[in-house]
Amino acid sequence: MGAKKRYFLFVSVDSLIVTFSIFISYYILVPFFSEYSLFVLGATAAIILLSHHIFAYIFNLYHRAWEFASVRELTSITLSVTATMATTAVMIYLLFDMTFFRLMLITWMMHLILIGGSRMTWRVMNHHLNGRRSNGAKMVRTLVVGAGKGGTLLIRQMLDNPRMGLSPVVIVDDDKTKRNMELSGIKVEGDRNDIRHLVDKYDIQKIVIAIPSLSKKELKDIHDLVNIEDVELMTMPSIEDVMVGKLEVNMLKHVEVEDLLGREPVELDMEGIEEQVTGKTILVTGAGGSIGSEIVRQISRFKPSRILLLGHGENSIYMILEEVLDRKDEDISYIPVIADVQNRKRIFEVFEKYQPDMVYHAAAHKHVPMMEYNPVEAIKNNIIGTKNTAEAACHYKAKKFVMISTDKAVNPPNVMGATKRVAEMIVQALDKDCEDTTLVAVRFGNVLGSNGSVVPKFKRQIEEGGPITVTDPRMTRYFMTIPEASRLVIQASTLAEGGEVFVLDMGEPVKIVDLAKNMIRLSGFNEEDIGIEFVGVRPGEKLYEELLNPEEIHPEQVYEKIYRGRVSESSLKVIEEKIKVFLAMNENEVKEMLINFVGREDTGKEMEQKRAV
Repeated sequence: MGAKKRYFLFVSVDSLIVTFSIFISYYILVPFFSEYSLFVLGATAAIILLSHHIFAYIFNLYHRAWEFASVRELTSITLSVTATMATTAVMIYLLFDMTFFRLMLITWMMHLILIGGSRMTWRVMNHHLNGRRSNGAKMVRTLVVGAGKGGTLLIRQMLDNPRMGLSPVVIVDDDKTKRNMELSGIKVEGDRNDIRHLVDKYDIQKIVIAIPSLSKKELKDIHDLVNIEDVELMTMPSIEDVMVGKLEVNMLKHVEVEDLLGREPVELDMEGIEEQVTGKTILVTGAGGSIGSEIVRQISRFKPSRILLLGHGENSIYMILEEVLDRKDEDISYIPVIADVQNRKRIFEVFEKYQPDMVYHAAAHKHVPMMEYNPVEAIKNNIIGTKNTAEAACHYKAKKFVMISTDKAVNPPNVMGATKRVAEMIVQALDKDCEDTTLVAVRFGNVLGSNGSVVPKFKRQIEEGGPITVTDPRMTRYFMTIPEASRLVIQASTLAEGGEVFVLDMGEPVKIVDLAKNMIRLSGFNEEDIGIEFVGVRPGEKLYEELLNPEEIHPEQVYEKIYRGRVSESSLKVIEEKIKVFLAMNENEVKEMLINFVGREDTGKEMEQKRAV
């Protein structure tokens, strides 16, 4: 029914109720009370009718979505009816010098019952009509985790909107005071430890976590408890997003592996970042990549005057440029720069033209097996590219240069990790000679969803029906989400004093085979459906990653989830000589030489001592 028709329906129904209720109430009291004449009763009915519509307008009784009526709507009815009867009693007393409290009281009660009842009748009718519109679709038996505000909203939505296809059967909540309570007729029958028992008891097909404020750790704990075959696990959106209209209650989402591996967000030092970034020119190399593009998104929150999006691939730079331009942020100028960090002349031209204040160097070749086959390209991009960009930052006196490094730079048995460690050594060596520029490196592990990451690969393999290919059952990795890694990189840049290798706290390492099993489960399959195949360790891979050598670990955090590493340093002259040697060698020889060079402690001191002799 349209809004206009509904409005006139409620006005007509209310007019009948308030007009005749005084007569019904009067005859309830007869013969115990018979002092009112028919004229007085008629006048009273007219005053009630007029007063009701005045207060119905004031309390907005005719423009509410009664199909979703709650305590607030019933409160409005109560206030309107009470004001109507109080006004009527005063008017009758002034006009006829008489009033009768019991008659007003009974009429007040009838108004509440009949007007409130008409609204509840509308809600019930609407519920049944919507139920018929669901075309008899089979309802999924659902267990709800959480009996708070989120659970209340969700269950009400399930019951009022059968098109969701969910039938709430039972609730669990860890709050013992809520045990045996009912939400809209659905009973709280236990806590999270009872979920498996209740799933079997009620033949549950879906579990929805209705605790939007749940921490990542608690979400993982619940996932571990409800890791049941053929039972789907979902979460509801945050209450804040629902209340401000960004999301609907019924917009449930599957629990993703990122939810289980992610950690609680870190509160950034907003003032410190704003002081360094706001109104400045920021250069991001590798701006089209996973980390580079996320740094662009995160840094734009702090209103720099310009962000230079530098990358070698035009398509990736075009994509991030289109994304940030869609925000229509007129305070920031986004400038695409197509350039290769290996081209020293071009990089210096960019610095000369734009004079960046801060540089986030994310450009690198990162794929381990690919770099095993192409070691010279890894040296050119990761080592020479970093050296070119860092020296340009020093020459044109940028305030800060932040290099994005990797946990694979620790004890590297592969080309990619070795080149990133040499790049760290270049940053440390340059910082000693650069008076105007602070140079640092930030080291962290794998990021979920990045280009070449195992998570998108596993998702594709599941979509194709499997099997998931895992290199080795012992393989473990550290994981972090792209936004968290980017935020911590930006935060680390504010802490830099020069020459540090900051290390981000990656949490606990994760077995890749466990990650694969979780992804299969969260996709609605079991391990037998998809299968896991072990294919052997690829060239250059380690079974276990490290963020720092034991002797490099500084025990105290310099900021939440950020540590300062104590790593060995080398002189720039030694590194430059080694780079010339590397480039002159063939690819078979350079790999071993590169890894050996990085693996030697105190490399610079040892070689300088030999030269002195």
